[in-house]
Amino acid sequence: MTSSLLIRNVRPLGASPVDVCVQDGRIAEIGAALAAPAGTEVEDGGGALLLPGLVEGHTHLDKTMWGMDWYRNEVGTNLIDKIENERAFRHASGHDAAAQSLVLAKAFLALGTTRLRTHVDVDTQAGLRHLEGTLRTRETLREVQQIQIVAFPQSGLLGRPGTAELLDQSLALGADVLGGLDPCAIDGDPVKSLDVLFGIAHKHQRPVDIHLHEPGAMGAFSLDLILQRTEALGMQGKVAISHGFCLGDVSERERDALLARMARLGVVLITSAPPSRTVPSLMACRAAGVTVLGGNDGIRDTWSPYGNPDMLERAMIIGLRYNLRRDDELEVALDTVTHAGARGCGFEAYGLDVGCRADLVLVDAQTVAQAVVARPVRRLVVSGGRVVARDGTLVPGAVPA
Repeated sequence: MTSSLLIRNVRPLGASPVDVCVQDGRIAEIGAALAAPAGTEVEDGGGALLLPGLVEGHTHLDKTMWGMDWYRNEVGTNLIDKIENERAFRHASGHDAAAQSLVLAKAFLALGTTRLRTHVDVDTQAGLRHLEGTLRTRETLREVQQIQIVAFPQSGLLGRPGTAELLDQSLALGADVLGGLDPCAIDGDPVKSLDVLFGIAHKHQRPVDIHLHEPGAMGAFSLDLILQRTEALGMQGKVAISHGFCLGDVSERERDALLARMARLGVVLITSAPPSRTVPSLMACRAAGVTVLGGNDGIRDTWSPYGNPDMLERAMIIGLRYNLRRDDELEVALDTVTHAGARGCGFEAYGLDVGCRADLVLVDAQTVAQAVVARPVRRLVVSGGRVVARDGTLVPGAVPA
């Protein structure tokens, strides 16, 4: 790893051109016409737009079929159909979570995503196999990509006895976050489901990230229970709601009351901005003080053929879904996959300030808005001070195999 790197003539988030000096993996100095210390690698930025490393807030590395043969999707329309179909397919095919998570994580890195949060299936059929495979990927890429792993009960927590014990083991093995899923619609006993879930999280002192697909009043009821437990257990700033579709269904008065509680408790919202569901208002969430971050959800798996490990594309999709057209609104779209993404996941030392980890992305764009809309080729990707990709392709030898 190069201990010193100087990138000349770049425009941080569209500001005036500067040089950026990196030492020992951190941004050491930003300014005009900086002197290059002896032995420094020098890159000419050519006036490119400089972005911080992109952040994926919600994906499923372990279940992707990225790079594999096309999967013919004939699954039913209900959530449980998708869950059962996927579990059966992965069991029958011997789907390799270790190999596939590594392939997709590298694809993210080549396109500038230096930090990501991935949910990994834990259930009584697969046991900890998918988790162990993804843990290997995290270890392989630890110097060039920060990966948070969520132990996720995709088949539900209560319906398959032994799942709670597996989740407990997952956190002991090194999962960073505890996942949950629809305590009413899937588990059927929201009080017990959330008591068990929060009990495990509290035991291990780990954050919680709950998939909440439930609509309307049902989802609002579950969210209320989640917020009650967040406060009772002192887990402020340690809870995330993924999807939260109910916040787009209920009345503005009920929504605003829930958002005020979320903001007070530091509960964040993670959205993939799907076109097929009613989504929470991005601007209403932000106005209430709720951090909103973006993610792909699944990418090319048995659930859906869609998704792409390009977080500029996800920012564009968020912009389209929320009708963000002004340049300042498109900057909000980028924020969901940069600063808000890092803040919501708890990634530290993030940004383009001196002292931050040197995760840098160069693109040929005049403004942030243009970068979101045009999704230019990533001219250069730097992770932890190391040049890892050029022109959208990983640099040979820079990333572990």
